[in-house]
Amino acid sequence: MKLKTRASAKKRVRVTATGKMLFDKANKRHRLVSKSAKAKGRNKYGALVPAANTGMLAKFMPHSI
Repeated sequence: MKLKTRASAKKRVRVTATGKMLFDKANKRHRLVSKSAKAKGRNKYGALVPAANTGMLAKFMPHSI
């Protein structure tokens, strides 16, 4: 049977060239006027997926690693 990538993981996680997984942080879509510049800056870049969750996501995305 063919291995398929989970669409939910594909939409939320991207894999770097070195194999690390990144995800986008929340709270940056709307109501940005009421948030401080510091809060917006913290959410500017993605964050690394914790090591505890990396194995599970690797199973969800078999072709990306």
